[in-house]
Amino acid sequence: MTQLKNSLPLDDLRVVELGSLLAGPFCGQLLGDFGAEVIKVEDPGVGDPMRQWGREKPYGTSLWWPVVARNKKSVTADLRTQKGQDLIRKLISKADILIENFRPGTLEKWGLGPEQLWKINPGLIITRVTGFGQTGPYSERAGFGSIGEAMGGIRYITGDHDRPPARTGVSLGDSLAATFATLGTLVALHYRARTGKGQVVDSAIYEAVLALTESLIPEWQIAGYQRERTGATLPNVAPSNVYPTHDGEMILIAANQDGVFRRLATAMGRPDLADDARYSTHSARGSNMDELDGLIATWTNTLNADDLLETLHSGGVPCGRIFRAKDMMSDPHFAAREAIVKLQHPDLGDFAMQNVFPRLSESPGEVRHVGPTLGQHNQEIYQALLGLNDDEMSSLSAAGVI
Repeated sequence: MTQLKNSLPLDDLRVVELGSLLAGPFCGQLLGDFGAEVIKVEDPGVGDPMRQWGREKPYGTSLWWPVVARNKKSVTADLRTQKGQDLIRKLISKADILIENFRPGTLEKWGLGPEQLWKINPGLIITRVTGFGQTGPYSERAGFGSIGEAMGGIRYITGDHDRPPARTGVSLGDSLAATFATLGTLVALHYRARTGKGQVVDSAIYEAVLALTESLIPEWQIAGYQRERTGATLPNVAPSNVYPTHDGEMILIAANQDGVFRRLATAMGRPDLADDARYSTHSARGSNMDELDGLIATWTNTLNADDLLETLHSGGVPCGRIFRAKDMMSDPHFAAREAIVKLQHPDLGDFAMQNVFPRLSESPGEVRHVGPTLGQHNQEIYQALLGLNDDEMSSLSAAGVI
């Protein structure tokens, strides 16, 4: 078997990334993290809107773009023009994977649909990330991640019971669809290795969210049970909540399994609770959740956070602080595992971001550089890879194609 030395596991793959914002580009980020050459195609002069997105923009620079575009190369091409389409068609002919997240039918309108592309590249994997998928009555609707989260079921069950549905503080639907798209892409590559055939990977945001909803569907279909919003807890899962401390912090304790609850009861100095009929089984604790949470909160409130954590850790009870970014940056476990990595940003200097995940023992990924400037790799890709000469480059640039 071939041994890969001083290389990344996907560095024999070339990916062309079309589309913008997050659902498609996050798939490209994940593939790039493990070494794939990801060539991102952007509109000339404008680029991906992600270059401007993000809550904080020091010096007018997005802090999100360097993360989602890390490890990528940027070229420009106006895909609405015939010359731009011809240029990208040449690029795709040399690619293993095409990622796009346009509304269904857009690539076909540009003459870049699967059937046209397979004529020039039969083994091409075409990964398509959309709100509702490539088929069905909703397929042509505009679909953002938030809509997919609503349709996929996660919004309805997120938040407090007496308030409207809430959202998580990240783009959950987009990221889930991109993660499943990456999984599908790797499966399609394995199939291609066996058959030589490319195929379409169809990742819909609402279905990616639906995939996470556990037993929500059979709960309704079999038992007629509709999950509702329950705030910081899950129905019938106790104790698993956030509890106060004497010094004003909040600690999450998860001791809902029988043996773990017994360890918690011992740590509390109340081993009798584990044998109390109200709390001795998973179902009993779920039925008496509020009363049990009150008992635990009364105890945790007598201890400072550090002392509480030490007591629980020593007793083998899962627990922890609720981390913010500043906590992650100073935490010894994050540091030991290099969960956060620092790179150099051309304008901002040291730039910290989350490291590659998951971790592979023999062929780990790597963050090699932050997101590129717009069109930074036009010359490398169009001239060195596709063979365009200086006159052709100048003509395309003058026409606004690149």
